[in-house]
Amino acid sequence: MQTKLAPEFAGTPDGIEAEAILRKCVHCGFCTATCPTYQLLGDELDGPRGRIYLMKQVLEGQEPTRATQLHLDRCLTCRNCESTCPSGVEYGKLVDIGRRVVDAKVERPAGERAKRWLLREGLTSPLFAPALRLGQALRPLLPGTLKAKVPGKASGARVAREGLWPQRTHARKVLMLMGCVQPAMKPNINAATARVLDLAGVQAIAPDGAGCCGAVRSHGGDHGGGLDDMRRNIDAWWPWVAGLTDAGAVEAIVMNASGCGVTVKDYGHALAGDPEYAEKAARVSALTRDLSELLDGLMPALLAHWQGVRERRGAESPEHAPGAPLVFHPPCTLQHGQQLRGGVERMLAALDFDVRLAASESHLCCGSAGTYSVLQPVLATQLRDRKLAALAAAQPEPRAIVSANIGCISHLQSGTATPVRHWIELVDERLAG
Repeated sequence: MQTKLAPEFAGTPDGIEAEAILRKCVHCGFCTATCPTYQLLGDELDGPRGRIYLMKQVLEGQEPTRATQLHLDRCLTCRNCESTCPSGVEYGKLVDIGRRVVDAKVERPAGERAKRWLLREGLTSPLFAPALRLGQALRPLLPGTLKAKVPGKASGARVAREGLWPQRTHARKVLMLMGCVQPAMKPNINAATARVLDLAGVQAIAPDGAGCCGAVRSHGGDHGGGLDDMRRNIDAWWPWVAGLTDAGAVEAIVMNASGCGVTVKDYGHALAGDPEYAEKAARVSALTRDLSELLDGLMPALLAHWQGVRERRGAESPEHAPGAPLVFHPPCTLQHGQQLRGGVERMLAALDFDVRLAASESHLCCGSAGTYSVLQPVLATQLRDRKLAALAAAQPEPRAIVSANIGCISHLQSGTATPVRHWIELVDERLAG
């Protein structure tokens, strides 16, 4: 796509990057066919090709309008279009630039600014956990829309397992990002991850000082705050990455939330212009692995443990009998953002789970998309219900929906009585026998 940048953008880092991305686009429209918002709204400007035209116009000097901002806001940044694009257009990077440029020129209404501020500061605050507990206590009294956003309390054996962090030490060590909302909303995901790694002879370490990966602030309009979050995490991890601790260097930084994973893998790009952090950020990104990537190399040890569990148990329990499958929803941040497909399903099948994908549209977004479900509730609910219908079509009826991202899990659970869980929790329970 021929582009001539306006003087204010020519020669700037954002301008140079945006122009290179725009020049790859050949107007083919393949992306439109797999864009969730275009499928719902049928408006060219609510699809990738139309948004690319809007961003091109702004970068060439046309003043953006509130309508321009709204069309960019409606994008889920699911990056399905990137998986479809035959020309390798990095749409996700382009829309990040476009949003920054438009937001600098178009002031949002006061109510929108307040909501975005609350999401940025509230979800990343130490006060999130006590606020969530208060919300859970008052959940029966909350209106339906708010009630759907507050998960119910876990109970029984699952609560007891939430605090069971392995105490053994191993020569092999990895860092683990606990996340900003996951420890409060679904604490068992982190504990289950550590327990499964422990069974494979790997110690999971969660250093003090690390927090939100940076996605909440970056995608909420606070680009500088997102970069600060990234720098803070790098500082917290660096002694372990550089081998400055008594235990030596870790072999990987593992992410059990695919939304965090796709962000941390991008630290090297995000901080490339920072002379103090560029090299460290690139090294952190190179070390980062999604949990499914890491466990793929640990499967021999886990399968040996599973064989021992089966021998001790003697027979399959009714819970895992044939006819009660799991259905897997691969998050967009896993299958499109990180281009990781098939790994989770392969591992679950190796552990004798009957796991399936949605009967159709497994490539489409569920509507969670970080804070999107709060900022664009109508579209997010439509996409959630469409996704749940596709997941429910798996036959026989699944006993649980599993996914790999806390946002998807919480969003899907708000629309169904079928349990929605992280796949590592099921693996943990199976290997525990």
